[in-house]
Amino acid sequence: MTLRRQIATAVAAIAVLVAVAVGLLVHQAMIRQHVDQARSAALAVLDSGRADYERAGGKALGRGAALNDPALPDPLRALVAGGRHGSLLAADGTGESMWAARPVQEGVLSARVDFTQDRQAIADLDRIILLTVVAAVFTTVLAGVLVADRISRRLRTAATAARGIAAGGTDTRIGELVDGKDEVADLAAAVDLMSRTLHRRLEDEQRFTADVAHELRTPLTGLVTAAELLPPGRPTQLVQNRVQALRGLVEDLLEVSRLDADAESPDLSAVPLERAVRRTVTLTGLDVTVDIAADRQVRTDLRRLDRILGNLVLNAHRHGAGPVQLHVDGLRITVRDHGPGYPEDILRHGPQRFRTNAPERGRGHGLGLTIATGHARVIGAALTFANHPDGGALATLTLPPD
Repeated sequence: MTLRRQIATAVAAIAVLVAVAVGLLVHQAMIRQHVDQARSAALAVLDSGRADYERAGGKALGRGAALNDPALPDPLRALVAGGRHGSLLAADGTGESMWAARPVQEGVLSARVDFTQDRQAIADLDRIILLTVVAAVFTTVLAGVLVADRISRRLRTAATAARGIAAGGTDTRIGELVDGKDEVADLAAAVDLMSRTLHRRLEDEQRFTADVAHELRTPLTGLVTAAELLPPGRPTQLVQNRVQALRGLVEDLLEVSRLDADAESPDLSAVPLERAVRRTVTLTGLDVTVDIAADRQVRTDLRRLDRILGNLVLNAHRHGAGPVQLHVDGLRITVRDHGPGYPEDILRHGPQRFRTNAPERGRGHGLGLTIATGHARVIGAALTFANHPDGGALATLTLPPD
């Protein structure tokens, strides 16, 4: 149940309980008032009739009084037979009446006051109370729904902005979307503070990565030149290989820093997909089985597409096991190996730099998939990672429609 429904249900339940309780209290109070008034009237008539009876020596009765009335209710007759006097509200053939009786020398002196109009007044009041209760409950529930809807709408707005922050939009601010000065506004301010702090730390991290890569580039150029001047031999080859690996790492760091800074823009052109894919596989020089189910021409950045597919193929060979299969089906391209599959951390959170978390998939810096994801974002494509049901890692690149 949503928060809006919970608040509306709670308000409705409380409104109904309060309205019913107040209605019952008013109903009982009105019944008590009418009964007391009728009793007082009946006793007054009885006292008047008794006075007339005593003055006339039992020969005359006051108006409204009767002697030995056969319609007198049996409980009241039994009470008077015991030498006491009292009153009783009882139903008869014509409706309800308030009776008052007392013993006299000739039998039972009684007075009768019609209660039909009082009962009708009580019924009319009950209808008014019912209408008032329904109107009050409807108004209260409507107000509760409006208040709950406003709170729920503001919370949904904050949740949408928070999901945007989680997706990478750390410059999003919830406080601009959530008005008021209540707890929801306090929550929005706290999330904004977290977003600003996260944004600042990410900028510091990106700046640090870019600065390190730039600072390493100059001495690395000297190392490459010096390594080329070494005399031929096995040690020289090892040094040159390590220098080239270091050079590749620095270039990858620079590329990651540019992608993180969102400073890249695609250079789009019409590209036959099959030819582009086979060209990329040829450039890698790796053993890849290419399967074309449906070819089409796409509008994309060929250099970035090469980089994405090349990194996926290289990752499959480096961390997985053969055979490596590349399948093209329209705008959907998949790269699958037959190794141990992607680690759980990549499946859950996506690629992260310098984190592989899978010793069985070999060693690496975690930059290849990070760069592939960044270039996919630049060209508007979706890159997802999964493990094939029959084993092996499965990367799926979905290109945007023309």
